[in-house]
Amino acid sequence: MNPSSEIQKAQLFPNLELLANQIMEGFISGIHKSPFHGFSAEFAEHKIYNKGESTKHIDWKLFARTDKLYTKRYEEETNLRCHIILDNSASMYYPEVKKLGLDNLNKIGFSVLATAVLMQILKKQRDAVGLSVYSDRYSYYAAEKSSERHHRMLLAKLSEISKENAPAKKTETYDYLHLIAEKLKRRSLVILFTDMFQTTVDDEKLFDALQHLKYNKHQVVLFHVMDRETELSFNFDNTPKRFLDMETGAHVDLYADTIREGYQKEVQHYFNAIKLKCAQYKIKYVEVDVRADFAMVMNTFMVERKNFA
Repeated sequence: MNPSSEIQKAQLFPNLELLANQIMEGFISGIHKSPFHGFSAEFAEHKIYNKGESTKHIDWKLFARTDKLYTKRYEEETNLRCHIILDNSASMYYPEVKKLGLDNLNKIGFSVLATAVLMQILKKQRDAVGLSVYSDRYSYYAAEKSSERHHRMLLAKLSEISKENAPAKKTETYDYLHLIAEKLKRRSLVILFTDMFQTTVDDEKLFDALQHLKYNKHQVVLFHVMDRETELSFNFDNTPKRFLDMETGAHVDLYADTIREGYQKEVQHYFNAIKLKCAQYKIKYVEVDVRADFAMVMNTFMVERKNFA
């Protein structure tokens, strides 16, 4: 759905890593000494080295000053594996924006930036992260790793996502979720950013694919990305408009007031069905609005990460 006749990709953020890091640091300062205590993987205190322990964390500088062996103990050390899935289909490029910014995001811009922020958190935690991107094809896959080189590779991929001139016209989300589920061999926290719109509407196939993501006891979070004001509330002024399906190219000319009530009813029915299935499959379902900040995404991630066991 798009009240325009042209579809173009906006230029993505000039320094994605810097922007993501600023958002992450702001979030960390906001949760300092909160229920999320233990988020930081930074140094916490020293403890006496016991013979037979690993020498990996011995503080050799302190040894030089005291002639005693101490090891560094950290707030939290984990080996979490996280795989982030990004829907890059044409509908994710709604609403049209000429220049992406924190106060001017479409669904793909929000999802890319949110992914980069989560990657910064995972990097700080020394956790492994992987990435899958799909549209009209399963276009990118990177297994979970924690190296700096891997992190740079994923950032480069995110940075290039919206630089193409022609977004993919269609997607069948359920096909690619099945493929991704097959690739996830080791138990992971799986995070999906999608607007849940697809070219071929087959709810049962989509729900089956979501259930498949739970295979191998994965913990799954579905971030349902939307422009709430227009896509859910259908808040358009009542002047003649052409609404264009960004994935099929089909269009309809109408006044918004004539269909608003029926549209809201159908969309809410669909969203409620997704929520119900996610609850049945024990998938964490979260609605996120591109006009809001990233607090919902980061808070949800921290809770799910804390519960991952």
